[in-house]
Amino acid sequence: MTATRLLSGSTEEGLDAAVEILVSGGVVALPTETVYGLAADAGNESAVHKIFASKGRPTTHPLIAHVADPAHARVLAADWPASAELLAEAFWPGPLTLLVEKSDAVPSAVTGGRSTVAIRVPAHPIMLQLLSRLHEKGVIGLAAPSANRFGSISPTSAQHVLDDLDGLIDAVLDGGECNVGVESTIIDCTNDPLRVLRPGGVPTERIEAVLKASSLDLVESFDTATDKTEAIAPGMLESHYAPESRLEIFETEEQMHARLSELNAEGSRCVVLPHPTNVDDYSRTLYANLRVCDVGRPDVILAVLPAAVGLGVAIRDRLRKASAAR
Repeated sequence: MTATRLLSGSTEEGLDAAVEILVSGGVVALPTETVYGLAADAGNESAVHKIFASKGRPTTHPLIAHVADPAHARVLAADWPASAELLAEAFWPGPLTLLVEKSDAVPSAVTGGRSTVAIRVPAHPIMLQLLSRLHEKGVIGLAAPSANRFGSISPTSAQHVLDDLDGLIDAVLDGGECNVGVESTIIDCTNDPLRVLRPGGVPTERIEAVLKASSLDLVESFDTATDKTEAIAPGMLESHYAPESRLEIFETEEQMHARLSELNAEGSRCVVLPHPTNVDDYSRTLYANLRVCDVGRPDVILAVLPAAVGLGVAIRDRLRKASAAR
């Protein structure tokens, strides 16, 4: 493949080019409010396989199908439970993904051979506009994991995508920096009670409040899969989102500084991950800051975890997986 094209999401020419590539079976990195996604026509199995090849992602690891609205989501579902309708109405467009039984419209390549499909309506205006144009051309949706090499730090800018995948994908549609910065929350709507498969951009407390009003329960298990064939949704592997350098995580500043002193005494090269006190800022800048810390390949990156409330739960999940043994 030739060098990856950089397209402007703020121009008609850029949008037209992205639509043409996707309809023709190509792959394009697209902006969402969470992270950049590597997208292909979800109804085109050969196009979907290009996602796996570009990322180095196991074909058994399922993808998220992105659509423009709940009506198109229901087309992808064999069963659309009341819980899915309730959550879609409350949080779409937004960083929430719903796992439901898939319809025959969804190729098995999208789901890793599973009977369920993960679906989301993203909140980025460029992505929504693109999805609407594609639906008009008969595209059922876009399959799109994060636009990076499998298991590495997720991209929150067009440049991050090019750093990882230049020459491996057809194009990147530049929509600026992502304003949430961590991936979507994934809820299993096939389970009773409903189950959190991955914490993310919609805090679990908000989801619980909506469900409680309708007498529905939610289990916060945050299970991890130790094998790529076990994960029923993206982001469930024990090791993920990882920099090249070793990452160590700490509950408090005091613990981190004590460890930093030890490492400095040993002669290790260390970098401290910036950790804004505002959890929204921490989330938005998390992956960009991890990438900056990793540039010089220090021996250790040290990170202080936020409190386990709101978006802090998702940040803790990402840093825990990024620090896991590989």
